[in-house]
Amino acid sequence: MSVEIAIDVKGLTFHYPDSEKPALKNISFSLKKGEILGIIGRTGAGKTSLAMCLNRLIPTMVDGEISGEIAIHGQDISSFSVAHLADTVGFVFEEPENQLSQMTIEEEIAFGMGNLGVPREEMLIRIKETLQQVGLTGFEKRSPLALSGGQQQRLAIASVLAMRPSILIMDEPTSMLDPRGKNEVYDVLNKIKSYGMTGIIIDHEVERIASYCDRILLLDDGEVKLFGTPKEVFSQISLLHSLEINAPQVTELAFKVREKAKLDAGCPITIEESVGIFNELIV
Repeated sequence: MSVEIAIDVKGLTFHYPDSEKPALKNISFSLKKGEILGIIGRTGAGKTSLAMCLNRLIPTMVDGEISGEIAIHGQDISSFSVAHLADTVGFVFEEPENQLSQMTIEEEIAFGMGNLGVPREEMLIRIKETLQQVGLTGFEKRSPLALSGGQQQRLAIASVLAMRPSILIMDEPTSMLDPRGKNEVYDVLNKIKSYGMTGIIIDHEVERIASYCDRILLLDDGEVKLFGTPKEVFSQISLLHSLEINAPQVTELAFKVREKAKLDAGCPITIEESVGIFNELIV
């Protein structure tokens, strides 16, 4: 049984106006339906530019010269508008207040569905379901401005989920949040993964990325430096350090144990995995 390719990118290159260097250079990768991709890289690597190409914000809303191919569920999107892709590719931005505009939470969730022409009866069903999914049941009449940062980001996710996209892109959804807010958002993201949605998340939280994502794409200076499973990518410690990227702390510790103590500590990427490895070494 063949697996459907949700996103297929070939030779994607993009120049911003008046920029001598391309923001993206010959990007190629594919993502299967239901997989979660984590995009990492230092500031200016091209992460957000790549994400905006996938829902046609680039070049529809942001000018520039683009070349290469992007296919979503087998369809070339080069002639699509952002609106055309709205019910297929959802986008959650870094700062939720920039995405929230309505007086109440239920109106916020209904806003995007209204633009898609979803009938009122269906809207009410989806509002109830998505509030439950993000843990905001009972907040329907509250103002989005009265929510905490983590709650606002969960609301932004809910407003996108209500439109029933098959692909969800999240651009650094936890960067402005405290630890509690980050945990709240990742609790929602874990639920999304269990629904079988295809997802892309840009984040600097490598521990969370390593445990949450099926594939990792490392960008630097607009180019793909690494693409593979979390273990394949985060095992390349020397390359990561040369690009000013750290692996998860347990992976870094295992690397130092190999270097300093000459012991094979493997390449754990989660705490649970590292506990098993280090228990064996101690015994």
